[in-house]
Amino acid sequence: MTPQQIQHLTRRALLKNSAYGIGAAALSTLLTKSGLAASTARSSNEFGIINPRHLAPKANRNIHLCMAGGPSHLETFDHKPKLADMTGQPMPESFTKGQSIAQLQGNAQLKCLGPQWAFKKFGKSGQEICELFPHIGSVADELCIIRSMTTEAINHDPAHTFMNTGTTISGRPSMGSWVWYGLGAECDNLPGFVVLTSTGAAGQKQPIASRQWSSGFLPSKFAGIRLNSKGDAVYYINAPAGVSRDQQRDVIDAAEKLNRINDASAQDPEIATRIAQYEMAFKMQASVPGLMNVSDEPQNIRDMYGAKPGDGSYASNCLLARRLAERGVRFIQLYHRDWDHHGGVKDQMKLIAPEVDQPTAALITDLKMRGMLDDTLIIWGGEFGRTPMAQGNGRDHHQKAFSIFLAGGGIKGGITHGTTDDLGYNAVENITPVHDLHATMLHLLGIDHKRLTIKFQGRDFRLTDVHGNVVKEILV
Repeated sequence: MTPQQIQHLTRRALLKNSAYGIGAAALSTLLTKSGLAASTARSSNEFGIINPRHLAPKANRNIHLCMAGGPSHLETFDHKPKLADMTGQPMPESFTKGQSIAQLQGNAQLKCLGPQWAFKKFGKSGQEICELFPHIGSVADELCIIRSMTTEAINHDPAHTFMNTGTTISGRPSMGSWVWYGLGAECDNLPGFVVLTSTGAAGQKQPIASRQWSSGFLPSKFAGIRLNSKGDAVYYINAPAGVSRDQQRDVIDAAEKLNRINDASAQDPEIATRIAQYEMAFKMQASVPGLMNVSDEPQNIRDMYGAKPGDGSYASNCLLARRLAERGVRFIQLYHRDWDHHGGVKDQMKLIAPEVDQPTAALITDLKMRGMLDDTLIIWGGEFGRTPMAQGNGRDHHQKAFSIFLAGGGIKGGITHGTTDDLGYNAVENITPVHDLHATMLHLLGIDHKRLTIKFQGRDFRLTDVHGNVVKEILV
């Protein structure tokens, strides 16, 4: 340590540096075991703390298609003829008495609202899917539909938080951050966790907070990076007028030297993160423009997705998701907002279904054509479902049953897992909590969910907390 550094040495830094002089080897071992040293020492995306993986992986990346607002399972993947027969009749009290219902609680009478659209059987497997989704139906034999999902939250923000982090408590790492932290990424010029958002034609801008892709108490380098799918992909990514790339390189190098001097005295993990992020931002200036330019895709591929370059649509984001996957991004999350159908569920579903139907099927088909579906896990679904009881001509939030589907990456295709009761109110068979989804996702990526942990405030934390079971029945 130089005399100049000693002059600026804080009491905390002195204690830290003293510890290095006494027991550096032992401390290094402890840090490595807890994963902290590995997460801060590497400036590359390449390696995570799990190397080699706990299990033989079936998937190398994850694409989460998040339908923000809570799609109705009763107008997507869970056909309920009995509910249709009971339309307009009182909901049996045996289902609802003492139950938490977001905005229907206390209503004088809860009446059944049958499915607003017909269902059809698709594929050789005969999967039952709402007629509004013929393109998704065309890939039915690739899908595992889970009809028995449950969650612990009944309002949007807590439910998004629970789906992303395994808890309703804000400040925990998101699943994308856990995956990046655990496995690293297969790219060096893009983040390992990327988020894209879009809004449907009805314009219901369901709020999405950036904390949904936060790294929480993991090093902040593992936070998801949101790319704008319209306009500049990242704010200020373009170099200022008159500044060459060589000049920017000089600035990055100078900033790194200053940060390393600071790190030598402060020993703060976030300084290492800052160094890595400066370098990543510099690399992204070169890599992101080419990534976002989907005009170089063949016209037949753009037509397959229904994507128009620069329109910021879900279709274009699905095409970008494939391009991100090709470039080695580990976790890709697409939010499409417009699913909060408290009123007019029939008409609203007719609007939003075509926005996601063709692009979702195109993504699955495109990945399969390129030989990438086998090691790409796709998850499609929202944060909760909707009530079988009417809220006017819509449906309220519902946490006791909802549907999602999975495809690729070690998932059995052409199957349905779990059931709900005759009215779609409760999951009754093979009940699948969100923690089980997380455990299964990590398992397919080669991670034992009980062993991906980090110590924080004296406790070992993990994505599944003290819960979670791998849903083995849906695995190849």
